Amino acid sequence: MDLNTITEVVRRPSDRPGADWREGDAWLAGGTWLFSAEQPGLRRLVDLTALDWEPLVPGDEGLEIGATCTVRDLYAFVPPDDWRAGPLLATCCEAFLSSFKVWNAATVGGNICMSLPAGPMITLTVALEAQYELWAPDGSTRIVDALGFVTGNHRNVLAPGEILRRVRIPARALRGHTAHRRFSLTRLGRSTVFLIGTSAPERGDLLLTVTAGTTRPVRLAFDTMPDARTLRESVDALPAALWFADPNGTPGHRRHLTRHFAEEIRRALMTGDPA
Repeated sequence: MDLNTITEVVRRPSDRPGADWREGDAWLAGGTWLFSAEQPGLRRLVDLTALDWEPLVPGDEGLEIGATCTVRDLYAFVPPDDWRAGPLLATCCEAFLSSFKVWNAATVGGNICMSLPAGPMITLTVALEAQYELWAPDGSTRIVDALGFVTGNHRNVLAPGEILRRVRIPARALRGHTAHRRFSLTRLGRSTVFLIGTSAPERGDLLLTVTAGTTRPVRLAFDTMPDARTLRESVDALPAALWFADPNGTPGHRRHLTRHFAEEIRRALMTGDPA
């Protein structure tokens, strides 16, 4: 879609582009959402891809993902053998409601900052206990937990002019056991619910991340593997207002699916069989 209110595109921003931020600006990375709808309040686009941020940096401490890393690059990444959670990277890429053409342009940071309930990069990074590095216009940096970044449907903690620079996933999370369940109305449709369970081998705990069915990510944490009743009661205790409603599912439907898949994930992690 043509954005007919745009009067300027900054093709070569400074290394800290927030310093030049002004009202009416928008950060441009993949642009797959930006150019899909009218943006009457925008006057200028600042192209972040010109900064050549490193897309993926694996290391002893885990995985660093640059905000402008494309879905295509993340999907093609081959994780180390000892990262048991490594297959989740590709799984969450496959959860996108998009074509291969969108994969070539859409970015990890863009999906996170859109902050939609069904954003699969949000699901991935919350489940793997990631942290986000945010850059402010005044040059300061702050670190926020992925779990607390999204506050509601299309809402997050970003201040005006603030930018997501990178995502850091810790190695301990990447080495944990995982199981996931996802439901959509059609095979390649938007997620109605998307759940990921993780368990540290040395602790036998459970972190259950619930997304798509809720307006923001939810984490149910247990120091030891809960029994079926405890897990079901924890799901039922989530506030009614937290469940999301759209054409892909009612709150009641999403709550029911979450109960069902949460139990499947619990059993899978107990038996070591993610299927």
